[in-house]
Amino acid sequence: MEAIRALEKYSAPLLIALSAALLAWALSAAGGVGPMLSAPSQFAEGMPKEGKLLSVLIPAVTANVGFWGTLSLNIPDFTRFARSQRDQVVGQALGLPVFMALFTLLGLAVTSATVVIYGAPVIDPVQLVGKMEGTAAVCTALLGLMWATLTTNIAANVVAPANAFVNVAPRRLSFNTGALVTACIGLAIQPWKLISSSSGFINTWLVGYSALLGPVIGVVMADYWLVRRRQLDVDALYTSGPTSAYWYTGGWNPAAIAAVVLGTAPSLPGLLANAGVLQGVPPLLLSVYDAAWFVGVGVSTLVYCVLMAAASRFGSEGAPTSGGAGGAPSPA
Repeated sequence: MEAIRALEKYSAPLLIALSAALLAWALSAAGGVGPMLSAPSQFAEGMPKEGKLLSVLIPAVTANVGFWGTLSLNIPDFTRFARSQRDQVVGQALGLPVFMALFTLLGLAVTSATVVIYGAPVIDPVQLVGKMEGTAAVCTALLGLMWATLTTNIAANVVAPANAFVNVAPRRLSFNTGALVTACIGLAIQPWKLISSSSGFINTWLVGYSALLGPVIGVVMADYWLVRRRQLDVDALYTSGPTSAYWYTGGWNPAAIAAVVLGTAPSLPGLLANAGVLQGVPPLLLSVYDAAWFVGVGVSTLVYCVLMAAASRFGSEGAPTSGGAGGAPSPA
C-alpha cells in the first residue's frame, strides 16, 4: 500500500499537467473556446435526438454513479490510512467531486474540439492520439494515457479485490498474490470486448453492475445510518461466533440478503434484455433498469429497515443490539 500511495501521490500533479496540456492543444487547434463550443445540442429542436434527453441522461447518470459506486464501497481500503477523520472527509469532499467534474468538463471540451478539428467527434483517447501530429506530442499523449490507465486501475480495480482475496485465506494469500489473481481475472473477462461498443459498455456493463451494487450500498448505508445510528461495536466486528453482535443467523444476516435480492429484482428483466437474453420486456421495466442504481438503493434500504425493525420488535436473531462481545458500542 505504501508503494501505491507514493505512486498516486506523484502521479496526480503529472496527470493534471498533462490534462492541462491536452486542453491547451485543443484550444489552439480548434481556434479558441468559441469554435469548440459552437456545436448545437443534439437534443435541441430539429436535431437528430430531439425529445430524447431523458432516455439518454438517466442511464448515463446511472452508469456514472455505478462506476464510482465500486470505489465508494471499498473506500475504507484507503481512508483507514488517513491521519484523522478530517483528512479523509476533506480528501473525499474535494478530491473526488471537484476533480471528477473538472475532468468531465475537460473531456467534453476536447471532444467538442475534435468536431472542429477533424469534422467528427473522437471519443476514444487512443484514436485521438493516432490523429495527432508531431512525435513529441504523440509520445507525451501516450505517456499520459498509459500513466492514467495504470494509476487509475491500480487504485480503483486492484486494491479492493486483492484485499478481498487476502480476507478469504489470510494465511495463504498475501496482498501481492491477491493483486496477481485480480490481474489474471481481469484478463480472463476480456475487458476490451466490454468497451468495443459504447452502448454495450454503458447500458449493459456499467448500468448492469450498478443494478447489483446499488442494493449492496443501500444495505450498508441503511444499517450504519438508520438502523444502528452510527453506533458500532468494534470488538464484535472482529469476533467470530454466536457471541458476536454481528453473527446474526449462522454468520448470515437474512434481512440483508433479502434486501439485496429484492433490490436487484426490479432491474433484472432490463439487465437480461440489454444483454440479449430476454425478449419482450415491458417498457416500464426497461425504464426502471435505466435508473437501476437508484432503484436498487431505494428498495434495499426500505426492505432492510423494515425487516430489521421487525427483527428488533420480535426479538429475532440479527436485530441490532446495544452491545456485543468485547465491550460497548462507540460512534464510528
